[in-house]
Amino acid sequence: MTIHEAIAALRSRQISSVELTTQCLDRIRELQPKLNAWITVTADSALAEAKERDEELARGVDRGPMHGIPVGLKDLFYTRGVLTTGGSKIFENFIPDEDADIVISLREAGAISLGKLNLHELAYGITSTNHWYGAVRNPWNPDTIPGGSSGGSGVAVATGMALMAIGTDTGGSIRIPSSFCGVCGIMPTFDLVSRQGCMPLGWTLDHVGPMAATVRDTAIALSALTGGSSYIDSETSLRGVRIGVPSNFFFDRCDDEITASIHKMAEAAKDAGAEVIPVTVEGVEELVEVARTTLMAEAVNSLRDYLHQREKFSPNAQKLMDDGLKVSGADYVHAQQRRIELSQRIYKTFDQVDCLFVPGTSITAPPIGATTTEINGIVDDVRLAVTRTLRPINATSLITLSLPSGIHSNGLPMGLQIIGRAHEERLLFRIGEAIELPFSSPPV
Repeated sequence: MTIHEAIAALRSRQISSVELTTQCLDRIRELQPKLNAWITVTADSALAEAKERDEELARGVDRGPMHGIPVGLKDLFYTRGVLTTGGSKIFENFIPDEDADIVISLREAGAISLGKLNLHELAYGITSTNHWYGAVRNPWNPDTIPGGSSGGSGVAVATGMALMAIGTDTGGSIRIPSSFCGVCGIMPTFDLVSRQGCMPLGWTLDHVGPMAATVRDTAIALSALTGGSSYIDSETSLRGVRIGVPSNFFFDRCDDEITASIHKMAEAAKDAGAEVIPVTVEGVEELVEVARTTLMAEAVNSLRDYLHQREKFSPNAQKLMDDGLKVSGADYVHAQQRRIELSQRIYKTFDQVDCLFVPGTSITAPPIGATTTEINGIVDDVRLAVTRTLRPINATSLITLSLPSGIHSNGLPMGLQIIGRAHEERLLFRIGEAIELPFSSPPV
């Protein structure tokens, strides 16, 4: 059941929040041993909250569209009295005495917290193969990764273990699992959703956003996280919307079937009234390395108080910390100068178009443990292949809506990124809803 469907069902008394929450908890019990999407499940408190939400509706108290909706939280967000690990051994016993802002916002909106979702250690990676809490597995093929770092969030939504899940995105960490798991997600305007109470990774790169089964569900969730303003547009036509399809960079090293799926989505937008325009996006290729340098330095700074506890970092995380320590102050400052210059060049593309259609990821989900991948016969590094079209966007003020673009011949989902200007989430949701494919459930 989608959030949109549940809104009507709850208010017509076709289902109760307790029943909806129980369904999710049953799915968790069934699938957690196979997919390992959760670190902590708060079943008792979830059912107690659901009972309260039902009682409120019976009294005529309606907190809004998320009232009675079961959701999952990436285990980066402080939850008062509930274990919050960050997917790390460093925080294996950390129980906060306060809630993150988004936890408060969701509670006030009437959402039901089911618990804390597994992720890549410290949100610093793209696989969600967690050294301490075990690998999260993709429900489309449990031998493949779900993407990261919000892997548990993507899996929970794809399988109905939660109707919505919160993710974070520092270099693709909402968009990768959205693409690999066949769900929707948005990396909204920087700091549109509060990061207070979220364990930081890259201070100028981190974004918080929702993931859900459909574009409309994602819009409803974002509204709850930002104070209630609606992101749903009554206009369904795309007349007057200019969609850019880049002729450089984004499709240079991309699986042929994924490329074809993006062009098919652009044709669907054209059929809905949009104008599709070939464009060249200047500056984006160099911005990949600028964003990478920025993240390496900022991640070390975020974790500086824990670097002496080397044994509590996995070998992979240790290497990332070591690499970050090699970035000098001059390197970081230079990266920020280039970041501004290159971003300004990218923004000029939006003088011609309202958004860009590009691949969500250049490949489908690779096998767990794979370090290399083959794209159209050419071998590439998995991390670089997955993040190449994602990482540079975090270094700009641009926003991105991710949604499925089809199923590959290998049986795995493919994804589309719709990239737009800051504060134009409503437009991206309108475009996404106009071309959205029917939600496909994974085979688990």
